[in-house]
Amino acid sequence: MAVAELIKSIAQTTDLVETYVPGHRTCAGCGPALAYRLVAKAAGKNTIFIGPTGCMYVANTSYACGPWAVPWTHAQITNGGAVASGIAEAYRMMIKKGKVEDDYPNIIVMAGDGGCSDIGLQAMSAMFYRGHKVLCVMYDNESYANTGIQVSPSTPYGATTMFTPAGPEIPEAKKHHLKDPMAIFCSGGHPYIKYAATASIGYPIDLMNKVRKGLAQDGPAFIHLQCTCPKGWSFPSDQTIEIAKLAVETGMWNLYEVVDGDWANKIFNVVPKKLKPVDEYLQTQKRFCHLQPEHVAEIQNFVNNRAKALGMEVPLPPAK
Repeated sequence: MAVAELIKSIAQTTDLVETYVPGHRTCAGCGPALAYRLVAKAAGKNTIFIGPTGCMYVANTSYACGPWAVPWTHAQITNGGAVASGIAEAYRMMIKKGKVEDDYPNIIVMAGDGGCSDIGLQAMSAMFYRGHKVLCVMYDNESYANTGIQVSPSTPYGATTMFTPAGPEIPEAKKHHLKDPMAIFCSGGHPYIKYAATASIGYPIDLMNKVRKGLAQDGPAFIHLQCTCPKGWSFPSDQTIEIAKLAVETGMWNLYEVVDGDWANKIFNVVPKKLKPVDEYLQTQKRFCHLQPEHVAEIQNFVNNRAKALGMEVPLPPAK
């Protein structure tokens, strides 16, 4: 395994090459676009991106143009893992047979929550199982935002989407809690995943270092990256970073690493001295504006239980 060269400060990133460049049509304040820029900057020029259908495909490839200064290819929303597997094996065999003298490239699947943990789950799972040297970054804006903010398994309980409006019959809007891909992929079900982590665009150095750690592995790696979304979550576009940080401060998002499949001994990267009440986070987004006190209490209880299950040692707000 290679040793990842870690970044110590934002100032150190100014010398890194930008390979996700201007020329796209993402929304103002777009969290996934910032995620792409940070991931690409951390990875460097010897990188190939696979982009399953989603926001970062549609908004980035208008009029046959794209904002990548490195190779990029589109995959269907169902088969990002399969396409990445083929590219990885092709390079491995060409290098083995001496047909190319290049170094093995950084192969990164940038898949949304739908393209990774829902519609694209089977291909991504198979890629992990076969042990290909590929990094999957699941940029999670908690909905199928590309097609009009439709509900996904990553949409939190209580959020309104096109398919989960609040109404008399279901006043809380979405009535299911979200799916956890870290638990699915990294708690023992995929033994060949060498490195896995959660990340946030609110903590860019932490994110970029996790990308480098994932790429340094001899096998597959996975990063679950929360990307705040002004359009889908209904908040002003200048609050993208503020809300990303608030998610961590309230426990709506947790930052940790799992190394060599050791789920029981997670490494927590950012742990608040105490978690703020989730209501502080919910009030920043109109997708939660319909919630009643009992719904907020349900979310707080979920967050508290998840923190305990993960092993976070932090004072928890009461679930009223």
